[in-house]
Amino acid sequence: MTATLLPNLAAVSYPTIGHFLEDGFVDPAIQSLLVGVKIAGPAVTVRIADNDAIAMNHALLAMKPGDVLVVDMSGDHRHAPVGAVTAAAAVAQGAAAIVVDGVATDVLELRETGLPVFARGTSCLTTKRVYSTGSAVNVPVQCGGVTVNPGDLVLGDDNGVLTLSPEKAGQVLQQALESDAAEPLIMARIRAGESLATILAV
Repeated sequence: MTATLLPNLAAVSYPTIGHFLEDGFVDPAIQSLLVGVKIAGPAVTVRIADNDAIAMNHALLAMKPGDVLVVDMSGDHRHAPVGAVTAAAAVAQGAAAIVVDGVATDVLELRETGLPVFARGTSCLTTKRVYSTGSAVNVPVQCGGVTVNPGDLVLGDDNGVLTLSPEKAGQVLQQALESDAAEPLIMARIRAGESLATILAV
């Protein structure tokens, strides 16, 4: 199901989905560190506890081409789990993107990789090799106020990030496609000077 959904979802304007759903929208403080990105892929999740850098390595090894790594920092917005080496490893695994509920580092190097990384900002403080027992890979995690399960679909662009189950994506897809298809005509009518009273829903 996911394989057939992803190409169609990638064709949708993600803010259009916001017309039809209320849940699954990640805190808008989590933004792309690159410009002009649009990503869609299934989630590989990691919960990082106690500034544990080793957990990220385990998550990277679990990734397959097209996956999006979603990182729950357990509320830590100071230590960066993503940097130049992490991004290079993710690219080597064929990752579509990384979304971290926290900060990233090596921002110039990250941009050079071309890998879309979404974060709350950047920092010079990084995670450490501490082997925390509280960390885990491919478990339900929290990211920007949203619960993300392994295999959920992660959509992101310059507007932000949203996640939804494949089932929910299938339910909203046709509505979103139809809305996007109708928008150019609406815009053309506005530009042509037609009365807004005949165009806008009131």
